[in-house]
Amino acid sequence: MTDNNPIQLEKPTPPGDGECCESGVCDPCVWDFYYKELQQWRIKQSELNAEQQDAK
Repeated sequence: MTDNNPIQLEKPTPPGDGECCESGVCDPCVWDFYYKELQQWRIKQSELNAEQQDAK
């Protein structure tokens, strides 16, 4: 029996209020870390979804 609910990884949390200094000169910025984590999450989530589809 296969599970019809897709596996969902925990999505990264964006930086909270006050975590970014908003000066535009930080390199890397907390948003850079977030966007990198989000990209990795999307790739892993896509791979899991594809594996689940292949298993059906």
